Amino acid sequence: MTVRSFFFGLWRGLDALRKVLHLVLLLVIFAIVVGALRGAVPRIPSKAALLVAPQGELVEQLSGAPVERALQEARGEGHAETLLWDLTDSIHAAASDTRIPVLALDLEKFEGATQVTLEELANALREFRASGKKVIAYGTEFTQERYYLAAQADEVYLDPMGFVLLTGYDRYPTYLKGALDKLGVDINVFRVGAFKSAVEPFTRTGMSAEDREESRSYLNALWSSYQEAVTRARKLPSDALAQYVGSFAKSVPAAGGDAAQVALRAKLVTGVKSRLETEQRLIELVGRDDTSGSFKSVSASDYVRYARAEKKARAAGKPRVGVIVAAGNILDGDQPPGTVGGESTARLIREARLDKDVKAVVLRVDSPGGSVLASEQIYRELLALHAAGKPLVVSMSGYAASGGYYIAAPADEIWASPATLTGSIGIFAIVPTVDKTLGKVGVSVDGVGTTPLSGQLRIDRPLGEEVRAFLQSQISRGYDEFVARVARGRNKTREQIDAIAQGRVWAGTDAHRVGLVDHIGSFSDAVKAAARRAKLTDYAADFIEPELTWAQQLVLQLRDTARVSFLAGPDERALSQLARRFDPVTREVAKLSRFSAPNRLYAYCFCEVR
Repeated sequence: MTVRSFFFGLWRGLDALRKVLHLVLLLVIFAIVVGALRGAVPRIPSKAALLVAPQGELVEQLSGAPVERALQEARGEGHAETLLWDLTDSIHAAASDTRIPVLALDLEKFEGATQVTLEELANALREFRASGKKVIAYGTEFTQERYYLAAQADEVYLDPMGFVLLTGYDRYPTYLKGALDKLGVDINVFRVGAFKSAVEPFTRTGMSAEDREESRSYLNALWSSYQEAVTRARKLPSDALAQYVGSFAKSVPAAGGDAAQVALRAKLVTGVKSRLETEQRLIELVGRDDTSGSFKSVSASDYVRYARAEKKARAAGKPRVGVIVAAGNILDGDQPPGTVGGESTARLIREARLDKDVKAVVLRVDSPGGSVLASEQIYRELLALHAAGKPLVVSMSGYAASGGYYIAAPADEIWASPATLTGSIGIFAIVPTVDKTLGKVGVSVDGVGTTPLSGQLRIDRPLGEEVRAFLQSQISRGYDEFVARVARGRNKTREQIDAIAQGRVWAGTDAHRVGLVDHIGSFSDAVKAAARRAKLTDYAADFIEPELTWAQQLVLQLRDTARVSFLAGPDERALSQLARRFDPVTREVAKLSRFSAPNRLYAYCFCEVR
């Protein structure tokens, strides 16, 4: 054997090995893709319960870019969220599916939602019951948001060690002025509106009389709406919850700490059962799963793929009512889902305007506002949609305030829930300066400039009077523009809108009374209204979202597999949840950072309630 023939044979062997390895790699990839695609078609037993078990917050738009969100979820990072529309689509489809005679509602990992979002899910649960099928809810700790959903069930079971804890609504902002004064940070505020309290956490040590007045008004409206919804669902006297909450601190100790029996006597639950006893009740209804030993079920997260496929098949060839969700803070530029980007949201509206199959648009707003510039960008694109002859209906969720109302202003109709927080028509700017902070450690700033404005916007120098006058003029003009846009959209005079503006927050029922919204109703009502305006009788409602590439879709389908390998433990998740819940100072500082650009105006409502 020559050296040449030896190396030639070696090369052929290595080349054959390379081809074999490539083939093996391709087969592995093919198997993964096939597995993912097969996983997209759920197996539904001939008789099973639809298991609705929301995790984390119930939201109307998932936060973050889809692939990044999927990877974070698989690693146990980020904040758990469940998409409202996944659950409502599943429940609507299951109502007419003969294989699904019962719905099991497991709320153990549910963290909460706005009352409006809860009501949308409650509407779906009521429709399911109206089809003649049962809803059974189980829980150990029925907090206020969990109990709102549980109350919609035919049968509500509470663990013997559990409780129903209703506290009403509150708003206790964290005020930073004392800390900022000690640090020597001056907060320069420019605003219009007697009720525009967005800046108060940075300028006061406690709540102003105006903020206290409006907060009490809308909190009472929310609590009244909650009581009405729950007592109606449970067929209880209208004052049942008020009596339960008012006597809770005495009735539980009197019962020897047995909060479950207190809830049972108040008729808030059907019975006191452990999880195993509740599972046995469900086994009686749908049978036992031989693999798990529990009741036969299909999860809503699996069933939604079947529901969406059915929905897509029915929608083929029909004219569409496009739905665009504007959820989160309104910020400039392109923003991921869960945030309203001036560029990204305007692009979706433009897509709807240019799509000949989209005959009308519903803008679903769940935003406390943000950048005036981004709000104006979205507003202009909505005007162009209107000019193209396409009806625009706004459906308000939990929040549609300040900038959230700004983008609602051009609508033909505005629908809200009784529990929507809206209005807050006002504008502000915040410019912090730290010259005194630097002085505390012996640092000073001095120099010269070429014009009277030179150096006046530096945060290490006090604001000059010229810049103050300029900023206040911009705020005043911005408020006048805001009021004018609302007056034009509401067909009212500037004076009429100014009287109900001034930064005041209104609950949905009060907003309807003063003319800021046209109708009280659900998201479905808004979609039907848009269809009527477009003269549609046979149509499909379709969410307009950024399209995903096939690779992105594959990553999303594979996320469940990845979750098995990388999912964080319960202790890590619990610590993360505690950090988010008990870190108000960090949240307020983040807001200050977000809203303190000296060349930006903001229309934002600090009206978060718990």
